[in-house]
Amino acid sequence: MATHTTDYRTTFIEVADDCPTDHAQEPPTGEQPTIAALHYRLITERPYGRTSDDVIFETHALRQGIDPGDAAAREAFFSKGQPCLRSSPLGKRYGWGIDHDADGRVALVPRESDEYALRAADPAIAHTKAMRSRRV
Repeated sequence: MATHTTDYRTTFIEVADDCPTDHAQEPPTGEQPTIAALHYRLITERPYGRTSDDVIFETHALRQGIDPGDAAAREAFFSKGQPCLRSSPLGKRYGWGIDHDADGRVALVPRESDEYALRAADPAIAHTKAMRSRRV
């Protein structure tokens, strides 16, 4: 069975062009955590501790009541392509850049920070943008 990945290496996902906020915001949490709230929690509790694949699968597992450590479920999940973190509401709606280190592990960078400006201008890393919420 072929496996797909959402991981990037040494890449910075910049905030979407149509992101409605100029300062990073923590997604609201509720009774049923949203995808944005789960992405935020998983990344911020262990910056550079999880890959994009880890975050995407753990979010799916938590929402579906699957054990996040179930290797067979993870393999089945990635047997078909999955949206990467470019489609995460964190970069589309909440003003967070998503930094991927050389090993593909991720951390959040608030768009108003000096760190964001440095990463966005760094020619040594790959750059992409979060997906727009609306078509142009």
